[in-house]
Parts: sequence; C-alpha cells; structure tokens
Amino acid sequence: MISGQISQIARTVQDLPRARAFWRDTLGLPEVMVFPGLAFFDLGGTRLMLRETGELGPADILYLAVNDIAGVHAMLAAKGLTVTGTPHMIHRHADGREEWMAFFKDDEGRHLALHEVRG
Repeated sequence: MISGQISQIARTVQDLPRARAFWRDTLGLPEVMVFPGLAFFDLGGTRLMLRETGELGPADILYLAVNDIAGVHAMLAAKGLTVTGTPHMIHRHADGREEWMAFFKDDEGRHLALHEVRG
C-alpha cells in the first residue's frame, strides 16, 4: 500500500560542493548524508537528494514551507540571493486561510519558492 507521503525528491545539480554549501549554509537545511556525487538533506521529513551531473539541467520548483515568509524572504535577499518579486497572497480559502508565495533562485539560477499558509 502506498502511504501517500513523499519520502525523497531528487534534484540534479551541476556542482555538488557548491550546491551542498547553498542548501546547508545558505538555506540552513540539515545535511543527512553524503556519498560520491550525492548529498541528502532533510526537508521536514522528506529527503532531498542532490545528484551531481556536471551539467545545468531543468529542475522542478520546490516549494519550501515557512512560518514567516516576509522574514525568510528578507533574509535570503540579505544573503545576496536573487529574489524574484515580493511575498504575495495567491489564494484565500473559504475558511479564511491564505496561501502566500515568494520565489527566489538557487545557486544555479533555477527557481525555488517559499510557501506560507496563514490562518
């Protein structure tokens, strides 16, 4: 039976040492383990596997959950990351909860997103 939870997401990177520094030092995510050509990070119970390819390939956008989208967005901008736009509400649910998004670029210029649910 499939649990419905994602256990791991794979993302290719051009340069693993640079990518490890970005995810670990810039974003502050816990590094779980490292093997030749691979690094694993904990995304709140889901593992992110970075696989070095030596090429800059396409990547899906990962939406990273935060509790203070404005504060995290400002922190990333202060660290010199390319932020694209400001945090903005994208949807209000019937029960009043709000979905907020903000986008930024990783160390290889590919998009990542911040996601906050308010209310």
